[in-house]
Amino acid sequence: MAARQGKPGEIFFEFTRFGQQMRVAAIDAATSTEVVIIAPLAATRLQMQNIALAKLKRRIELDAK
Repeated sequence: MAARQGKPGEIFFEFTRFGQQMRVAAIDAATSTEVVIIAPLAATRLQMQNIALAKLKRRIELDAK
């Protein structure tokens, strides 16, 4: 199966629950860069996505230098 090329700006999120925590992976489709955060279940899905996205953007900026 061929790997799918991501569109610029396309981000994938993966949520995995571990006890009272949520593991959130954010993956940039164009660069295949991935970051992971661990968040409490009390956080909303949007809050988790925003934190993971901010971390991903920062990682991409650092990798570009």
